[in-house]
Amino acid sequence: MQHQFGRDPKGGEYDADAYEAIGLRLPRIGEPAVPFRVRTTQGERSLEMYRGRWLLLFSHPSDFTPVCTSEFIAFAKAYPIFQAMGCDLLGVSVDSVFSHLAWLQSIRSVFGVHVPFPIAEDLSMALAAAYGMIHPGDTNTSTVRATFLIDPAGTVRVISYYPMANGRNVDEMVRALSALQETDASGLSTPAGWQPGDDGVLPPPTTEQEVAAREASNAPTWYYAPTRAPARPAGPVTSST
Repeated sequence: MQHQFGRDPKGGEYDADAYEAIGLRLPRIGEPAVPFRVRTTQGERSLEMYRGRWLLLFSHPSDFTPVCTSEFIAFAKAYPIFQAMGCDLLGVSVDSVFSHLAWLQSIRSVFGVHVPFPIAEDLSMALAAAYGMIHPGDTNTSTVRATFLIDPAGTVRVISYYPMANGRNVDEMVRALSALQETDASGLSTPAGWQPGDDGVLPPPTTEQEVAAREASNAPTWYYAPTRAPARPAGPVTSST
């Protein structure tokens, strides 16, 4: 399919056809991510370039602000973990690449932390609009703390939004990615607070025969059946969605 890209006059692009198809609304879990092409601190990036790998796409309100700085330090420290799980990171805000570069230099100088992943500029807010990153009730000109986990097939799997004043928990993003990869690999669901190595749970039964089989098993009840996930090879899981 040949995509028709809408032009961001400041340098970025988003897929106009896909944007029209979703009716100018917020992205939804289980739907294809809106393709984009943007200028970043490490050169041009597009959604297609991440095909075959997981992508954590996240926005922040503004460079040179305290909560955003704390988040980027946390993302930078967790970067090797994400990479080991086959996941790339891409930050984005309405600031320019020049502002991003200066901010990254300041973070390295003041905190001794190198941010190894790219940050995209979105001066006209085209990408922010396509991904629902602008929430007028919280801010009219900056992106909120939106986070999208996109699988190797380009499907949105997790979405979260945090307000400007409150930072995200990067450990929870790592946990969510681990949970998605476990589900893709074993077919098990993951209960509240699940961590790698914990039992998963079987999906709920859909027939009377399955209910009877659960009742005859050692499960606490027919609708809640903890199950040990089979061992799988080390390394990232490639989604089949």
